[in-house]
Amino acid sequence: MQGQHISTELIQAIEGSQVLIAIFSKNYANSSWCLQELAKMLDCSTKVATPILLPIFYDVSPSEVRKQREVYGKALVEHEERFKHDSEMVQQWREALVQVANLSGWDIQNKQESVEIEKIVKRARSILSSNSLSVDGLVGMQSRVEELENLIDFNSNREEVRVVGICGMGGIGKSTLAKVIYGRSLHQYSARCFVDDISKVFREDGLLSLQKQFIHQITNGEISEIFNHYEANRLIRTTLRHQKSLIFLDNADEVGQLQKLGLTRDCLCPGSRVIVISRDRHVLKSFEPDEIYDAQLLNEDESHELFCRKAFKENTIMSCDDISKEYRDLTDLVLEYAQGLPLAIEILGSFLRHRDISEWRSALARLRNNPKKEIVDIFQMSFDALDSLEKEIFLDIACFFNHGYKYNVPKLLDYRGFHPNIGLSVLIDKSLITFEYEDGVRMHDLLQEFGRSIVRQSAPNEPWKWSRIWSAKDLQRIMFEDMVMDDVKAIRLRREYISGKTRNTTSTGEILSRMRRLEFLIIEDGSFSGSLNSMSNELRYFEWEFYPFTYFPSSCKLSKLFELILPFSYIKQLWEGTMCLDNLKILDLSYSENLVKIPNLSGAPNLEELILKGCTKLKHIHPSTGDLTKLVKLDLIGCTSLLSFPITVFGITSLRSVSMNGCSSLFSGEKSENGSENAVQQDNHLFCLWKPSLSCLSCLYELDLSYCNLYSIPDAIVTLHHLEFLRLRGNNIVRVPDFINKLPRLRVLNLDHCKRLMYISEFPLPLLTEERLKYDFRRLSMFNCPKVVERISGMAVSWMRKCIKEVEFRGGLTIRVRVEVTR
Repeated sequence: MQGQHISTELIQAIEGSQVLIAIFSKNYANSSWCLQELAKMLDCSTKVATPILLPIFYDVSPSEVRKQREVYGKALVEHEERFKHDSEMVQQWREALVQVANLSGWDIQNKQESVEIEKIVKRARSILSSNSLSVDGLVGMQSRVEELENLIDFNSNREEVRVVGICGMGGIGKSTLAKVIYGRSLHQYSARCFVDDISKVFREDGLLSLQKQFIHQITNGEISEIFNHYEANRLIRTTLRHQKSLIFLDNADEVGQLQKLGLTRDCLCPGSRVIVISRDRHVLKSFEPDEIYDAQLLNEDESHELFCRKAFKENTIMSCDDISKEYRDLTDLVLEYAQGLPLAIEILGSFLRHRDISEWRSALARLRNNPKKEIVDIFQMSFDALDSLEKEIFLDIACFFNHGYKYNVPKLLDYRGFHPNIGLSVLIDKSLITFEYEDGVRMHDLLQEFGRSIVRQSAPNEPWKWSRIWSAKDLQRIMFEDMVMDDVKAIRLRREYISGKTRNTTSTGEILSRMRRLEFLIIEDGSFSGSLNSMSNELRYFEWEFYPFTYFPSSCKLSKLFELILPFSYIKQLWEGTMCLDNLKILDLSYSENLVKIPNLSGAPNLEELILKGCTKLKHIHPSTGDLTKLVKLDLIGCTSLLSFPITVFGITSLRSVSMNGCSSLFSGEKSENGSENAVQQDNHLFCLWKPSLSCLSCLYELDLSYCNLYSIPDAIVTLHHLEFLRLRGNNIVRVPDFINKLPRLRVLNLDHCKRLMYISEFPLPLLTEERLKYDFRRLSMFNCPKVVERISGMAVSWMRKCIKEVEFRGGLTIRVRVEVTR
């Protein structure tokens, strides 16, 4: 058969094999058929879908095969003579012999054959078991495998040790992905191992057991008897130092586990690869990986395909086109629930297989409150690994803050005493939440349901014993329990959790009065009757939109309260006298249209924000407001009935923003059609009273005096040297005075709807100075100022030319200038 091509059947058998074994004997090279087989086996083993090629040197040495000496050299010379017409083919045979002889194999000359054969069988079985996963049978795996293999960089010519981490939440498919890549790549390495769940081995069997398992794999079972950690560490180092290694360690959950194992970069041979899988990014970082791969959820199409494979018969079209509409609708609900988590999709699909429509509906109805045990068990491992405060943060996010604003959630958790900066970082590292600027705090819906189930299971069917309440339905159940409740610490009733049926059901304010340890309350909607006579002294945060009562309970001690947020409330007056509010930072009564006066705030010395916008019946600001030395923001927008205002407010040096848009009654005076002197004097008279105080506002950067019925721009404003935003819309101003140009930091001047405006003697935004170089935006807006259009256009061009020259002089700073002038 020499000189003939190997059969098509044999080629197909080689291509379909997972393990290829070449047995070199003295006469092996004499057969052109054998050499063709060897070239084909080598070609298959170097492709992407790789079988593993194992050389066995029976009665010939690897050196003789590699260097093609003696009988091998003589045979190849004869082949070159015989196949002169195809010398390239013989050269391929030579190269194949060299490459295969360089692979790790078995030289069984002068050894006991039965022992060596047993080792070979073990090795082949190990390969077959590790190759049991293939990309073909896994949905959405191909692109993920390619992406991760690029990070691992198997084909790099650089002889470097490379460490890659795989991170992601439980059930996302990290281990599956790792096993696929391990099976595709292990043939390239002489030492290799895949250790499943090293954390479990650590916990249940100890470090020595883990080291034994590790050594058994990297030595192909040749070493099994190890009696102490010192010997194990020595064997690991000596074995790995001289062999390129492929090492996969699954489910590391503690910093230092890899070091305890005895695995460090300096003990690895150049070209080795280490892949560590963990739910905890912090654990991965402890090993200083070159890259961390974040495992991704399945997309919509992948989720559909995986679910249909599990839930329906094999011949069902993966797009679900052949499934009845009712099944399709329920499939969409399942996938909405699973949100791309492969584990959940597989479990639910398998559970629903061969079940009828009524069983599907029943299963979906109970999933929300009773997640499948297999899913819960995966999440429970991550939860159990958290410290007590991290567990509290996890539960608060699950019950209240999923999809919450990034800036708001840490603040609210801090009010609860949970030290969120480190706690949130831990939850992110453990893949339990994500934290992004655009999306805020995000938690997978299945994790959210898992967290809520933990709260429920603390006292099934007794919500008054839960630590957290997020459902109006559960609050209704509490209403009929006439008892003091010490377990409820936090309540948030969000609109999306209040059904139409619940929305029309009235709760009583007395329920809240009985919760003696309540720390946190947010009510966004709901109907309440009766009265609210007292509140927990532990209260830290109180937010109630459309607060239904006319007074706030003053019989309680709220010294721990940080924020009181009551927008659109029915309050007429907060409380009589003074209440001790030592920690209060924000008081928001915006759009409380029945509010007539503000109480004495001297008991709130740390108040930073007072928000009263839209309080149209408010007439007086209590004089104590002027003593709030830490006040940063004062918002009186739309307080159209306001008649008195403590001048001392403008002596608060911490103020940064004052908005008095629409407070026209404060500036009322005799007005004439042409903006006569007496009206101008009225404007300036009020500001002259304020002028000594205004000079103290070293931090004020925003002032809004729109629609205040001003007939001039008060010259007292010239003392506000840090002012950046000045809004004077809708006033009766005729002239923009020259001193506006002298405000060194002014960036925005808004004069919209100043219909009487006629005179601007100089462009009202100053040129760049050294102090202003850090700002790159200017805006002058004069929408609907018909009398000034012709004058401003030429001035704007001149001003912009000067700006451009200044920019060139100062090194090419880019600025944006917007001038809006509309008739």
